[in-house]
Amino acid sequence: MFSLKGKTAIVTGAGRGLGAHIAKGLAQMGAFVFCAGRNPEPLVNLCASIEALGGASKPLAFDVAHQAEAAGAIDQVVAAKGRLDILVNNVGARDRRPLGAFQLEDFRRLLEVNAVAPFHLARLAADAMGKHGSGRIINMTSIAGPLAGPGDTIYTASKGALEAMTRALAAELGHAGITVNAIAPGFFATESNAKETDDPSVVSWISRRTALGRWGNPPEIAGAAAFLASDSASYITGQVLVVDGGLTTHF
Repeated sequence: MFSLKGKTAIVTGAGRGLGAHIAKGLAQMGAFVFCAGRNPEPLVNLCASIEALGGASKPLAFDVAHQAEAAGAIDQVVAAKGRLDILVNNVGARDRRPLGAFQLEDFRRLLEVNAVAPFHLARLAADAMGKHGSGRIINMTSIAGPLAGPGDTIYTASKGALEAMTRALAAELGHAGITVNAIAPGFFATESNAKETDDPSVVSWISRRTALGRWGNPPEIAGAAAFLASDSASYITGQVLVVDGGLTTHF
């Protein structure tokens, strides 16, 4: 049901963390995955691991916040494969500080990566997908979109914007056969959360706060992406699939 054989995908922020596992998951389901990021080295290593598992992939080094580089990357994919079927806007930045510690430029910088860049890539992807009458755009938002905590204002605002944008893009692109959905991860034990996963107080809080009583394992994100990218999700658009171990379902 979830075969992606013959599909071409781009996953941004694929060099590590959830992006790497999403790229592996899509490749495992048969897609040719362009693994995107700014640093080529981890992308090359990721593609080698995908190919070792029988998948097909290629590194795609560019900066999502650089308008011309993003356009060139989409053109490169279409030139190589003739089409683009799946875009996963996974790359994101975070800046945790008290409200008074931020400058307006800090907010603008985060919005460029977390909201403006996904908008630009979605628009470019939609042009390519529209020529074939189908496509899947998946935005990685966060439970920090609808929920909030102190010291995380601009990240929460940027992810809330991306969630709203997901609905708006779904409304606009549906006529072209393009679905636009989002995945909102909860707390995953990724490299960037290594300090928290080693902190007994945080581990205890996660155990109490989530229905499953634990951190998410990074590979557990891949199934959600594979589902939304597949034909099995062809009548789902404008939705946010929350993958958080039940954190947002109870108190």
